[in-house]
Amino acid sequence: MQGQSGMSFAALLSSRSAAAAVATLACDKGPQPRVATHNNNSREMPLEPHTWHVLIVEDDLRLAELTSDYLQNNGLSVSIEGNGALAAARIIEEQPDLVILDLMLPGEDGFSICRTVRDRYDGPILMLTARTDDTDHIQGLDTGADDFVCKPVHPRVLLARIHALLRRSEAPQVPAAELRRLVFGPLVVDNALREAWLREQSIELTGAEFDLLWLLVANAGRTLSREEIFTALRGVGYDGQDRSIDVRISRIRPKIGDDPIHPRLIKTVRSKGYLFVPEAAQDMSGHVFSG
Repeated sequence: MQGQSGMSFAALLSSRSAAAAVATLACDKGPQPRVATHNNNSREMPLEPHTWHVLIVEDDLRLAELTSDYLQNNGLSVSIEGNGALAAARIIEEQPDLVILDLMLPGEDGFSICRTVRDRYDGPILMLTARTDDTDHIQGLDTGADDFVCKPVHPRVLLARIHALLRRSEAPQVPAAELRRLVFGPLVVDNALREAWLREQSIELTGAEFDLLWLLVANAGRTLSREEIFTALRGVGYDGQDRSIDVRISRIRPKIGDDPIHPRLIKTVRSKGYLFVPEAAQDMSGHVFSG
């Protein structure tokens, strides 16, 4: 059934002729029944040794089951939730390794669900939509989504994005002897605790925002290209169009005391990328050091 399901799923996601189905899969996911899982014959970059649990929040039963079949045939355990009103409670209770969250759902939309769970669920959230305008993309990232995919999307691309998010969330804990905390004047970023503080006040960051901030401060004084950032954080190259990193930078700046209009801490280097300037933090308190 793997070949047949995978092929029909690929055709469904890639074919513009199935407009209604494509739009549904891109923005309206999820069946009600819980699908109990797995096939150990992973084909694309299997994630060992743990069987990862993915929760699909999608209201279209057929599309959700096609997605589930494809992911299970590639080594993932999958459950489905088709009711937006029940999705947040289920995410918080089950704590899946990753959530595929449709934007348009009955009962409660994807944005609202994402906002509700973000302070009680640390796993990656991959949001799907059939709409292509940047407003949805930005709002999804603002509410705490880790990645945002527009449909139609080829199933192999979807699987690659899932694997990239799971690899990132699976990053091994830093041994106690190697705990790292970087201090730039009043800004403190602790990679072991995955927390940051500004003038001793905790900074509210999503998991994706913390990963990006840590990457920048750990490379303080060096310009990081978008290609480097995408490769480090997502495990995939930059396609030249995705603006999610720019959106996250714009959200991080005011949180760390930077001027969003005339930034001094995280500077945009034209045609190159982003640069964290440690000297700018020195002006905030008179000294910069790391430990």
